[in-house]
Amino acid sequence: MTTRRNCIAIALAFSLTAPAWAVAADKAPEKDRAAILAMAGDYRVHFDMRETVPFVADYKPLPEKHSGGYEAVRVVEDRGDFISLQHILVVDDDGKPVIVKHWRQDWTYQPASLLTYEAANTWKLKPLPAEARKGAWSQTVWQTDDSPRYGGVGKWVYEGGVASWQSERTLRPLARRDAVRKPVYAWYAGWNRHALTPDGWVHEQDNAKLGLKDGKPVTYVHEVVLNTYSRSDRFQAKAADDYWNATKGYWAEVRAAWDRAIQKDGGVTVTEEAENGSIVGPKLMGLADEVAAGKTAPASAIAEARTLIAGGEKSRPLASLK
Repeated sequence: MTTRRNCIAIALAFSLTAPAWAVAADKAPEKDRAAILAMAGDYRVHFDMRETVPFVADYKPLPEKHSGGYEAVRVVEDRGDFISLQHILVVDDDGKPVIVKHWRQDWTYQPASLLTYEAANTWKLKPLPAEARKGAWSQTVWQTDDSPRYGGVGKWVYEGGVASWQSERTLRPLARRDAVRKPVYAWYAGWNRHALTPDGWVHEQDNAKLGLKDGKPVTYVHEVVLNTYSRSDRFQAKAADDYWNATKGYWAEVRAAWDRAIQKDGGVTVTEEAENGSIVGPKLMGLADEVAAGKTAPASAIAEARTLIAGGEKSRPLASLK
């Protein structure tokens, strides 16, 4: 039987308004907007992750990983030059749907700046030169608790009958699937591609897995990732919508609190944690569950979340946590 703990583990493996630092200029092409919006829907998802070529003599690639489930992808906001898509995982537990808020992807046309992963626990806002943002979209990916994960910039292209977008090479923190294995590498550098398919879309990654060896960064191994989203009506998507309708006000304020923290310091420091992504994830996710269950008033949960995000708890060293 799938437990609540297992559901959260699966989800962690992996703003009602756009933040001021991601303001676009000019009108976004409708063809691009349609491609992004086409990723919304109800899906059967399959995750396929494989380490391939080692580049350090004594490194042996870890076994490949496969997982999957069902996801509802919903449009949080669409204001033309900014589109936000929220992924919501739906897991069957003996016929009862268990809901876990999953990752979020925000798209901004010709963004003025980009929030990027710089080093362990550290994200920075970087201004984008005019030539980099002209005709391009940024994709910013957020964790389950709406703390940052990574960001990239690229252009939607339409070649050979396929609509696709690919980022430049970007740095990313380890995903839970790797972090819990305590590998010798500590971060990824890779390319991120989204492409539409006849029955949905795919998210492809071409990653180098890097870490320090003798005090210098080295690539231990390459990895290919293929996440396939195939349209499906074989799960209880209404349960995802019920959860979102009950908690979307809370999550809007959580997003706004993260945006304020990022703007205030030109980035943000958040302590990474293998099991939960960020150390504040369990608390922020738990508050949402309490709101959804009617156990905590939204205003109370929002106040607690704002305090947590604005304060120093989010960046406390792991050794100081009890």
